[in-house]
Amino acid sequence: MNVTLSIDDRVVAEARRIAAVRGTSLNQLVRDFLNQLTRVDEVESVVAQLDALWAEEDYRSEGPWTREELHERS
Repeated sequence: MNVTLSIDDRVVAEARRIAAVRGTSLNQLVRDFLNQLTRVDEVESVVAQLDALWAEEDYRSEGPWTREELHERS
């Protein structure tokens, strides 16, 4: 999909400089940023779901363990 953005010339120039240093294009920088932005929302959603599951269950230890039991190898 093509999108038209209105961005300050100074910002575009600096972003192009950064893209060149990274060996990529301004277009790819924007794509990467938007992909990362949407993944953050997905991660936050997963964390919220895990928090809800954690709150529903009782995850208590069976009792105090000794140091040897904690470091026991199977």
